[in-house]
Formats: sequence, structure tokens, C-alpha cells
Amino acid sequence: MTDLGLPPAILACLFDLDGVVTRTAAVHAAAWKETFDAFLRARDGDGYRPFDAHTDYDEYVDGLPRADGVRSFLASRGIELPDGDPGDPPDTVTVNGLGNRKNERVLERIRSGGVEAYDGTVRYVRAARAQGLRTALVSSSANARDVLRAIGAEDLFDVRIDGVVAAERGLPGKPRPDTFLAAAADLGVEAEQAAVFEDALAGMDAGRSGHFGYVVGLDRVGQGDALYAHGADIVVPDLTELGDRGEGERA
Repeated sequence: MTDLGLPPAILACLFDLDGVVTRTAAVHAAAWKETFDAFLRARDGDGYRPFDAHTDYDEYVDGLPRADGVRSFLASRGIELPDGDPGDPPDTVTVNGLGNRKNERVLERIRSGGVEAYDGTVRYVRAARAQGLRTALVSSSANARDVLRAIGAEDLFDVRIDGVVAAERGLPGKPRPDTFLAAAADLGVEAEQAAVFEDALAGMDAGRSGHFGYVVGLDRVGQGDALYAHGADIVVPDLTELGDRGEGERA
């Protein structure tokens, strides 16, 4: 292993955004809860079962493209809605309408200064770049550029594959590996020469199915065992510990 805690063959690092680079998972979870609770209350009345910002968020929406997250959670409650169109207004009772309602709430939080970076990740990205590794941001978020600008980190990534780019290229989101594979290709490396850094189970699945050279799980919420089960080669609570945690690797 190198002093970055990576196999010597790794030439590029592919980082998820929410929960890896930025502390936006809580922002997204709160926006999802506000959106789904309003929908469920209107549908089921005051006796509705609320969206759980921890369990439901982790299991059904974390890491997924927005519309897929809506479908996934609604399916868990036995609810079906028409997809509608990507441009549906936020008050439209469709999959895309609910997704756009959630996006409005996230943007309000981002623009009011509700985003912070994980300092350990920022230092790690800078160290990787100083050692000549190429870096990419891979996120299902359509707001990734706004978030990077909010934390002053646009210059840390050579390539950005986000929700906007994925839509333009027709790339399916996580748990499929296509967005990570596109980032590796844009950086000019093969999958086995790239390391994936993710905190979501869907991201672990993408790293494993894409046959990447190393898959790093960031355990921010106490789901280390699940991250390993979904494909992590190593799990750490913060990237400051990656170079010092050989004992945490999967046997």
C-alpha cells in the first residue's frame, strides 16, 4: 500500500459527493423527509407513517438519482405514481414532481450556507493530487457544481460526472457502475486503475460491479458491516485514517 492507503496500481480517485466530500447527507435527508411527509400526510391524513430520515434515507434513497429515490421509497410503502415529466412543477403529484419538490428544498439549504466540507477528505484529495493521482467527482446530484462552489472545491477535481452530465449522456445511476466508469474513462484510466470512495450502499454496489481496483467505504453512520457486504475493500470513518488502517481491510 502507498502512504495514501491505496494499492500501487491506482492512478485515479473517484469521489462521491454527499457524505464523502461534503456533509450534505443530513441536508438531503431533511429535504426528503419534508417532501415525503407532506405527500404522505396529504394522502393518508394525520395518521400517516412519517419518512424516517435515517432508516428510510439509508435504505431507499441515499446515493440514487432523484427520481429513482422517489420510486424506491414509494415502492417500500406500496405506492405507485406516474413518472410524469422531468420538468413537472414541484406541486405535481408525480415521481418527477416530488423529486423537483425535494430539489427546491435542498437548493434553499445550499444557498443559505447549509453545506460544509469534510476537512479530512479535502486534505486527502489535495494529497492525492500532489502525488500525481487524477481525481474525479461522481455524484447523482444535479446540484454538484453549486455544492462545490459553495465550499470552494471546484479546482480539486479534473472531471465531474454528476446528475446533469449523466442525463446528457444517458448514463444510469448507482447502483449501476456507469457513472464511475465514465469518470475513469474521462480521466484516461481503466477501472482497475481507479479507486472508488463512497459512503452509500448503492455506491459500494457500483464499485464492486464495475470491477474497480479498490473500493473505499466511508462509514459516517455506523454501517461498516453493510459497506463490506456491498463490496468495500476497506472501511474507515474518515479519510484521515485511510493510510493508517491496514487492519481494517477485508480479509
